[in-house]
Amino acid sequence: MEEWEYHPPPDIDATMVEHLRDFPRQPYMLVYAIRSAAAMLLRGWMRLYHRLEIAGRENLPEHGSFILVCNHTSHLDTLCMIASVPLKKIHRTFPAAAADYFFSSLPRTAVSAILINALPFDRKVKGAQSLSICAELLKNEGNVLIIFPEGTRTTNGEMGRFRSGIGRLVVGTDLAVIPCHLQGGFEAWPKGKLLPRPRKLRLRIGQARRYANLDKSAAAVNEICQDLRDRVAELGRLNA
Repeated sequence: MEEWEYHPPPDIDATMVEHLRDFPRQPYMLVYAIRSAAAMLLRGWMRLYHRLEIAGRENLPEHGSFILVCNHTSHLDTLCMIASVPLKKIHRTFPAAAADYFFSSLPRTAVSAILINALPFDRKVKGAQSLSICAELLKNEGNVLIIFPEGTRTTNGEMGRFRSGIGRLVVGTDLAVIPCHLQGGFEAWPKGKLLPRPRKLRLRIGQARRYANLDKSAAAVNEICQDLRDRVAELGRLNA
């Protein structure tokens, strides 16, 4: 008969802030319960207050890991993307969030880690390391990564260029990348405003793109970024 041994979780000595900022996080049933309740409240709020419409949910893969990319208009973008994913997947859906903003204080860290399950992305110093974490995450079957390739919210309502990170992440892989476009986010909650306004939101989800046929070159990375930006812009025209 084998002797029973207790193996404490690796973050047992970490402070609350350190635990929430760490990634990947240890699973806690209380956190899962809070996140599930928040997800249902979020969907009700988005439907009632913003009259959120989501088109193209049938384009979300039923199996395997995939990436959702979207234009970045406001903080509502992440909430809309989470609302588009089936509830059974919310604990395996990870929006990439700027570490210097969303994990800069305990309240923001708690909201980011507990309610939206954000993955801290260091866009200034450790971008390559953050991309490596994203790649490892996507190797596990059934995970969903949400990325806003512009890197920051628009200040004028126009879509900016897509940075190279998304291209470097998927070039030469068979990962499904799902382009999305959100209309109304900038009008509802523009950058610099404290609270969102009750403007209508429309999220359109496009068909998957794959880039396994491309070699891992700078030209291929740029091609992916431009292709995804074009697809998101095309969805925006359908949304208009």
